[in-house]
Amino acid sequence: MKTIKEIYRIGNGPSSSHTMGPKKAAEMFLSRHPEAKRFKVTLYGSLAATGKGHLTDTAINNVLEPYAPVEIVWQPKVFLPFHPNAMTFAAYNEKDKLTESWTVYSIGGGALAEKDKEQIESPSDEIYSMSKMSEILCWCERSGKSYWEYVKECEGEDIWDYLATVWQTMKDAIERGLEQEGVLPGPLNLRRKAATYHIRATGYKESLRSRGLVFSYALAVSEENASGGRIVTAPTCGSCGVVPAVLYHLKKSRDFSDTRILRALATAGLIGNIVKNNASISGAEVGCQGEVGVACAMASAAANQLFGGSAAQIEYAAEMGLEHHLGMTCDPVCGLVQIPCIERNAYAAARALDANIYSSFTDGTHRVSFDKVVEVMKQTGHDLPSLYKETGEGGLAKDYQQM
Repeated sequence: MKTIKEIYRIGNGPSSSHTMGPKKAAEMFLSRHPEAKRFKVTLYGSLAATGKGHLTDTAINNVLEPYAPVEIVWQPKVFLPFHPNAMTFAAYNEKDKLTESWTVYSIGGGALAEKDKEQIESPSDEIYSMSKMSEILCWCERSGKSYWEYVKECEGEDIWDYLATVWQTMKDAIERGLEQEGVLPGPLNLRRKAATYHIRATGYKESLRSRGLVFSYALAVSEENASGGRIVTAPTCGSCGVVPAVLYHLKKSRDFSDTRILRALATAGLIGNIVKNNASISGAEVGCQGEVGVACAMASAAANQLFGGSAAQIEYAAEMGLEHHLGMTCDPVCGLVQIPCIERNAYAAARALDANIYSSFTDGTHRVSFDKVVEVMKQTGHDLPSLYKETGEGGLAKDYQQM
C-alpha cells in the first residue's frame, strides 16, 4: 500500500472525484501543452452525469481557460470499461491539429489513474508491506504494538507533521462551518444547519447534547465542502465530515491531547488505505458505502483507539462501521453533494461512536472480519446497477425529480 497521505488530501470541495481529480488532471495536461490554442475535454459516465452539480466543468475551466478556449463535451451515457469517472483531454495547435489526446480516470479521493496502470499523479512508493487488516492485526498482537505504530514504522516520523496539518485543516473547517449561515449554492436552496444544531445542542442535557454536537460538527464540515470550502478528504470529499466530527467532539468533550488525536488519525488513515487498496473508495464505482461507509469505519477505529481499545476491538469497531453501510447507494439529488450526502455524514459520525461503544463491551471476538466486509463491499458495489452509483438518475435523485 501507498502512503496514507493519499487518503488525507487537502483541497476544495465539493467532490474529490468530480472536482479535485479533474482539476489535477487539467493541471497535468496543461503542463504538457502550455502552448495549445484550444482544448477539448470529454467527460464520460458518472463524471458527466453529475459533473455540473459537482462543479467539474468549473474546476477544469479554471485551470485551462486562462491559457486557451475550452470546449467541454458531456457523455453521461458512455461508460468506459476501466472506471465510471473517465475524461479525455485533447490539445490543438495553431493549425487546429490535434497534438495529444489523453484519457484519464478519477478513481476516488482525488486520485487519478490511466487504464491498466497504477495511480499516476503521485509517484509514491509502496511503503506498507501488509495490506490486509488480518495481517496487521496479527502483527499488533505479536509485537504488542498498535496500528498507529505500524503507520509510523512504514511512513517515518514526518507523517506526524503532515497529520498535524490535516488535523488543523479539519478543525478550521468545523469552526468555519459553525459560523456560516444562509443557503448552500445550487438549485436546491438548501439552508445550512450546522450553526442551528450547535446552538440547540447546548440546551439539552448531556446525552442529547453530545449527540447534537456531533451532528453539528459533521454538518459544519459537509456544508463547507458543499460550498467549495477547504476540507480534507477522509477518505473523500463527500464523506469528509465524519472523521473530523468524531475526533473534534472527543477532543472537546474528553480533552484528549493532540498527540493522541494524531495517532487516532494515523489508525483511521490505515483503515481507509486498506479499503482503497483492496476495494474502492469511489462512489461512482461502489456507491456511497465506499465513501460514508469507509469514513464511518475510519472514525469508529479512531474513537475506539482513543478509549484504549485493544487491536482486536479496534478492528471490530471498524468492521461494524463498514458492515452496517453495505449496499448504500450513491444517489445525489441534482448531482449536488448535499442531499442525501450531508445528513449521511452526520448519521455516520453518530454511528461511529455507537460502533466504538458496542466494541468496547466485547473482547474483540466476532465472526465476520473487516477484510471479509471489504471483500463483500467490493462485490456489492460491482453488483449495484450504475444508476445507483453517482449518476444522479436513480434512487432519491429520480424520486426528487418526479416531485
